[in-house]
Amino acid sequence: MAEHRGGPRRGPGRVAEKPHNMKKAMSDLLRYCRRDMPIIVIALILSAGGAILGILGPRQISRITDLIATGLSTGIDMAAIARIGLLLMGLFGFSALFTFLQHYLMAGFNQRTSKRMRKDIVEKINRLQLSYFNFHEHGDVLSRVTNDVDTVSASLSNSLASIVSSTAQFIGCLIMMVITNWVMAATSVFSTFLAFLLMMIIVKSSQKYFVARQKNLGNLNGYIEEMYTGHDVIRITNADQKVKDEFDVLNRAVKESNFKSQFLGGLMQPLMGFIGNFGYVAVCVVGAALAMRGTISFGVITAFMIYVRQFQSPVQQIGQAMTNIQSAAAAAERVFEFLGEEELEEESGKAVAPAQVRGEVEFRHVTFAYPDKPEETIIHDFSAHVYPGQKVAICGPTGAGKTTLVNLLMRFYETTGGDILIDGINIKDMKRSEVHDRFGMVLQDTWLFEGTVRENLLYNTEHVTDEQMKAACKACGIHSFIKALPEGYDTVLNDNTAISAGQKQLMTIARAMIQNSPMLILDEATSSVDTRTELITQQAMDRMTEHRTSFVIAHRLSTIRNADMILVLRDGDIVEQGNHEQLLAQNGFYAELYNSQFETVA
Repeated sequence: MAEHRGGPRRGPGRVAEKPHNMKKAMSDLLRYCRRDMPIIVIALILSAGGAILGILGPRQISRITDLIATGLSTGIDMAAIARIGLLLMGLFGFSALFTFLQHYLMAGFNQRTSKRMRKDIVEKINRLQLSYFNFHEHGDVLSRVTNDVDTVSASLSNSLASIVSSTAQFIGCLIMMVITNWVMAATSVFSTFLAFLLMMIIVKSSQKYFVARQKNLGNLNGYIEEMYTGHDVIRITNADQKVKDEFDVLNRAVKESNFKSQFLGGLMQPLMGFIGNFGYVAVCVVGAALAMRGTISFGVITAFMIYVRQFQSPVQQIGQAMTNIQSAAAAAERVFEFLGEEELEEESGKAVAPAQVRGEVEFRHVTFAYPDKPEETIIHDFSAHVYPGQKVAICGPTGAGKTTLVNLLMRFYETTGGDILIDGINIKDMKRSEVHDRFGMVLQDTWLFEGTVRENLLYNTEHVTDEQMKAACKACGIHSFIKALPEGYDTVLNDNTAISAGQKQLMTIARAMIQNSPMLILDEATSSVDTRTELITQQAMDRMTEHRTSFVIAHRLSTIRNADMILVLRDGDIVEQGNHEQLLAQNGFYAELYNSQFETVA
C-alpha cells in the first residue's frame, strides 16, 4: 500500500563504480563476523577433526586386506579383523558426529550473520544522507537487503568448513600416502597439482562475472521496482514496448553474466572429476607395477585406491567452495559498500533544545548547492524572518527552490552557507530528531502502508483518543468515507482496497492534524483533490494552522491568499515578499503568476 517514487537510475550524478577486490571483500566479511569467531573456530576444528578421523580408515582397511590375503592359505584371523572393524566403526562414527556438530554450528552462525546484516542495512538506511537516494535505485538497495545478503549466507553455509576439512583431508592423505609408499604418493600429487593449477586459472578468470551478476541483478530489480511503481503512467503513455525493450537489455545482461559465472564455476566439477579419474588410473598402473616387483603388498594398493579418492576429493570440494566464495565475495562487496556509505553527522554530543516551542524561524543568508554539484548553486543568499504563529506561503515557478528550502529547514540537507534558526537556536546545534519533532508535514506524495486505517492515521503518535482521531477525519471530510469501509477504522488497507489519490492525501492531512506538532509544513497538500474537497480541506488546514507557524508550498496561488507572508522565489532568490494584496499591488512577478493561472483557466 505504500507509495513512493523510484530514484533516478542513470544519468548525471551517478556514483562512480568502484574497482572490485575479492580479497578486501572477504577481509571485510571476516572482520564483520569476528564476534562469532569462537563458534567459527570450534566448527572448523570439528570439521578438520572429522576429516582426519576419516583419513585413518584406509590404513585399517589395508590391514584387513592383508589379513584376508594372508589367511587365504593359512586361515583368516577373524578376531583380528573384528577388532579392526570395531576401530573403523569408532573412527567413522566420531567423524560423522564431528561433521554433524560442525554443520549445526555453521548453520546457526550463517543465520545470525544474515539477520545482523539485514538489521545493519535497515539501520544504515536511516543514517544515510538523503542525497544517496537521489542517485541510487530503490530496487538496488532492496536487492542488497535480500539477494546479496541471501547470497552471502548461502555461499558461506558450508564453504569455510568445506575448505578447512578439505585442506585437513588433503594434508592428512598426503602424509599417510607418503608414509605408505612415496612413489605412489608422488603419482597422486602430480595429478593433483594439475587440478590446482586449472582451479586457480578458472577462479581468476571468473570472479569478474560473479561481481557483474550481482550488479546486473541489482539494476534489474531497481528497474522492475521503478516500472511497477509507475505502471499506470506506462499504460497511459503506451510505453509498454519501450519498457519491454529496456527490460530485455537488463535481463539479457543478467542472463549473460549468470551464464558466464555459472559456466566457468561449473567447469570446476568436471575438470576435477577428470583429473581425479586420471590420478586413480595412474595409481592403479604404478601400484600394479610395484606389486609385480614385490615392492608393495596387495593391501597397499587397496589402501591407495581409497587414498587417491580421498586425496582428489578435497581438491574438488575446494574448487566448489571457491566458486561459492566468489559469489559470497561479490555479494559481500555490495553489502559492505552500502554499509560504508557516508552517514549523517553523529549528534549524540549535542545539547537538548528547550521543550517550549514558540515557532520563530529565521533564515540568515542561506546558500545551498547539492553535494554532487557544488558549482551549481540552487539557493542564493536567502534571508527571511518568520514570527511565531505566522502562515508563510512559498511560491514560484518549478525549479525555483521551494521544496529545497523546506528540505534545508528540516535538515534533510545541510546548508552550504548561512544559518537557519528556530527560536533563536541554530538548527545545526540541534539534533535532527528534535528538528523533526517540531514539524508536522503533509507532502505532495502520499504514503500509506499495509495496515488498518487507524494504524495509518496514528502512525508513530501515542496517547490519541478515538474522539480526537475522528474529529481530525471529520475536519478533513473523510470520516463518512472511512465509516463506509467494511470494517470502518479497522479496515486493513492494501493494494486491493479501493481508495482514490485524493482520499489518500486527505488521510495524510488528517494524520498531520492528529500529530498536533507545534509547526507545520504543507507541500502542495491539496494537489490531488477536487475543487469542492479542496475547499473543505483548506478550511481544515486553516484551523490546523491557527496559532502555529506554518510553511505552505503552493502552485495554486488561490489557496494562499490568506497567508500572513508570501515569499516569491525565482532561481533561488526571494524576488518579492509580502501578503497577497501587497504583492498584487506591486504588479510584479507574483501578480504575473497569479493572473496567468486565471488566464489559463479561462
